[in-house]
Amino acid sequence: MPQIVDYTSLQTAVIEYLARDQDATLVARIPTFVQLAEAKFNRQLFVRQMEQRATALVDLGSSEPEFISLPSDFQSMRRVRLSSVTGKPCLEFKSGTQMDEYRFATSDVAAKPRYFTVFGNELELAPTPDAAYTIEMVYRQSVPPLASYGSNWLLTMAPDVYLYGALLESAPYIKEDARIQTWGLGFASALADLNNLGLTSTFNAGPMTVRISGQVI
Repeated sequence: MPQIVDYTSLQTAVIEYLARDQDATLVARIPTFVQLAEAKFNRQLFVRQMEQRATALVDLGSSEPEFISLPSDFQSMRRVRLSSVTGKPCLEFKSGTQMDEYRFATSDVAAKPRYFTVFGNELELAPTPDAAYTIEMVYRQSVPPLASYGSNWLLTMAPDVYLYGALLESAPYIKEDARIQTWGLGFASALADLNNLGLTSTFNAGPMTVRISGQVI
């Protein structure tokens, strides 16, 4: 069996594992199986490779400069800070309700932002910015879809999670109940290994130091 190195070779491997290469209807559904597997990756995979950094400029010419569009591949936010301000201070998260309460209590006088929340597909800042600040976002991004890019870091790093994920999605379609457990175990094991690797690669990057509360190092 050839190595899995890109979208095409992944589909070939799925066909070979299913041993139904003469079933044109099934073969045509394989991109859908891959797409469904990627949807699971985006819900269940948490590794440092999914972390991305993006910057945006506050648009004072907008009628609502407190709102900034999120990146198209945004999944969840890790950190927001004012990168154009000395010290690059981080903004504190508030819920949507807390933001509304803050604006009401302060009359939302324009000033340097101190808080943020995620509202739909936008980042909301408070107070409303009084200058064209540069906002830096560190966020968890979606896995780049193979249908659009042909390959990505996850396929290179873990072709097994893609293979088992696509096979698992195929099982209900071909009514192979007996294979669901086998492919499900393979997928769960590969996913767990990746998440564990994500933890160790993050926390083993350097020695951990115990610090007394309030102590500055």
